[in-house]
Amino acid sequence: MFIQTESTPNPATLKFLPGQTVLEVGTADFASAEAAEKSPLAARIFAVDGVTGVFFGNDFVTVTKEDSVDWDHIKPAILGAVMEHFQSGQPVMADGSSDPASGHAEHTGEDAEIVNQIKELLDSRVRPAVAQDGGDITFHGFDRGVVYLHMQGACAGCPSSTLTLKMGIENLLRHYIPEVTEVRPVAV
Repeated sequence: MFIQTESTPNPATLKFLPGQTVLEVGTADFASAEAAEKSPLAARIFAVDGVTGVFFGNDFVTVTKEDSVDWDHIKPAILGAVMEHFQSGQPVMADGSSDPASGHAEHTGEDAEIVNQIKELLDSRVRPAVAQDGGDITFHGFDRGVVYLHMQGACAGCPSSTLTLKMGIENLLRHYIPEVTEVRPVAV
């Protein structure tokens, strides 16, 4: 098994490409070892000292490390954990813990049509681009012209995430949906 790695715009996050499907549908974000208990793969990766976050996409795993830890020291152990997992035949997610939802928060009410347009633009234009960088951005809410987005994987804590939100996503949404006035990040 050959696992490729790619750097991301976030220097604390590295993207691992195992050459096979990681998640059939959706994404999964693990911010702690406790959260990773529902995934045998995430639990293996969190067993490596210095790992602070694990994120799964369709065909990739992104790993976030502590700033004080050097990639040269932990990358081999992470590669080993990923390889061992896929060779073990265990599922990526424990039984019943995979969530096939879109990742977007539900929203009902008078803004439902605007919210559907926002989600469509995120799914068609934004999410594929940020997946290339090892992350995901999902809709969290819409209130009085402000769109709240949740950043995951390499996007969470990325130095360029504010620029991505303001200059990229906000401009895109404002261009297509006049009711949008601003985009803000939200931590979940």
